[in-house]
Amino acid sequence: MSRKHSEHHRLDRLGWLRAAVLGANDGILSTASLLVGVASAEAAASNVMIAGVAGLVAGAMSMGAGEYVSVSSQADSERAELAVEQRELHEDPTGEHKELTEIYVHRGLDRELAHQVAEQLMAHNALEAHARDELGLSSATAARPLQAAAASAVSFAVGAIVPIIATAVSPREHMARVTVVVSLLALAVLGAVSARLAGAAVWRGVARIVFWGAAAMALTALVGRVFGVAA
Repeated sequence: MSRKHSEHHRLDRLGWLRAAVLGANDGILSTASLLVGVASAEAAASNVMIAGVAGLVAGAMSMGAGEYVSVSSQADSERAELAVEQRELHEDPTGEHKELTEIYVHRGLDRELAHQVAEQLMAHNALEAHARDELGLSSATAARPLQAAAASAVSFAVGAIVPIIATAVSPREHMARVTVVVSLLALAVLGAVSARLAGAAVWRGVARIVFWGAAAMALTALVGRVFGVAA
């Protein structure tokens, strides 16, 4: 009786998951820190909200553009490597077959079996075999600039909305405190969800994101207080 294969791997999520988690984390943290800093400087509530909304727009655009440029560079490098490999396969298929055979020998196959595996995989799709086993490239981990940029920008905006809403519904005298508490809770939830999706320890993901979030907001609150007093 055959058993159903029940393993679930997460490599196909790495590209968008990394961009989305990074975007949401930055959205919450940078916007909350900005709001807390401006609020600590005793600015008017309307000025605090303007700063938050401006931070959301600027941050989302910056994250999307930065992610697109970064992942596009990675995609360009991958295409260049594949072009080199394609040329080598055309010019020296025998040498490329030997190269693939040696890779499988180093991974533990005996030479005869490694030779047969390399031969069959190259007959099926030579470039795919070399991309995967020689270069470490696959469709699951391939760079996707537009997907990464969109995930980063949208997740930043969604994350930034959380501290903005907390600020909007808070009394002026408690604005900074409420924003800090709500933002740290949101960061904790984000850390738990992202760790769970990635198959990592939840407590570790929560602890590190909350620690650095609290440190960033404390520092910006201090800066706002100093400049508010100086003004």
